[in-house]
Amino acid sequence: MRPFKFTRAANPISAIQGISNNPTAKFLAGGTNLIDLMKEDVAYPTELIDLNHLDMKQIILSSNHKDGNGISIGSLGKNTEVANHPQIRTHYPLLSKAILAGASAQIRNMATNGGNLLQRTRCSYFYDVAMPCNKRTPGSGCAAIDGFNRMHAIFGWSEQCVAVYPSDMAVALSALDASVKIMEASGSVKSVPIVDFHLLPREHPEKDNVLARTDLITAIEIPKNNFAAHSAYLKIRDRNSYAFALVSVAVGLELEGKIIKSARIALGGVAHKPWRAYESEKLLEGKIPSLENFENAAAAELIKAKPLSHNQFKIQMSKNAIVNALKLALTGTETSI
Repeated sequence: MRPFKFTRAANPISAIQGISNNPTAKFLAGGTNLIDLMKEDVAYPTELIDLNHLDMKQIILSSNHKDGNGISIGSLGKNTEVANHPQIRTHYPLLSKAILAGASAQIRNMATNGGNLLQRTRCSYFYDVAMPCNKRTPGSGCAAIDGFNRMHAIFGWSEQCVAVYPSDMAVALSALDASVKIMEASGSVKSVPIVDFHLLPREHPEKDNVLARTDLITAIEIPKNNFAAHSAYLKIRDRNSYAFALVSVAVGLELEGKIIKSARIALGGVAHKPWRAYESEKLLEGKIPSLENFENAAAAELIKAKPLSHNQFKIQMSKNAIVNALKLALTGTETSI
């Protein structure tokens, strides 16, 4: 690890000013991803701006949504605190399930909510500084596209990058129509829907999300919904703990009698961002929750998949995962495989 300066920010504005004054500085919150990147010499900031003393940790009910009360989650709160918060477990159990499916208890105790959204890919070629990687070094090439790409994307990839985004939490937040509150260098705060927050690689895979370098995530807001009774997070992985998803699915269903009034489905492990299965959602709305309808909905989304040389299996795995997650959502249960 290279030497760096450590600076403790007194408030959000001073944190932003610190980043503005040093083009090679980075924010530090939990550090569970950034420190790994520094150890591997993938990231080498000359200064870390410590955010941990800022007042952005609360979980509070919010009335800033057009459809009534939702919840606001401070960006510097810990993942463990969110997963175990009574309001989250009662009204947004999908988020709790997704967080608890990720990493280890020790990581969740350190990792922050804002930092979770900013995780970089776990592509092995990205972490190997001897290999070409457009995400790490723009213009150097993508070793994964013709390499061993079993873990890589089947949606939204480009010739520049085929890596996938690793967060479980963000997949659930995508299904819950969350938004990200961002403080800009001017001090003004804007809100970005999480479905627009992360970017597909296209010509600039080094750009993971819409944040400017001096932007600071202050909170994550989730609108009120009616999915609490029928939600599930299904994560399929090579081992049962501390492993990233081959495919994951977050599902929320709102039932009206025996009809699906609305559905939300997001996939993880298949794209450069959480992948909303809009085609599946549209086909389910107004239908009865039957196996045939679940299978048709899953197939409709996977038509768009473009597998690589080593991940053709993810197409059928994703179809099965969507169907099984929908079945689990009907009973409000969840599992990991």
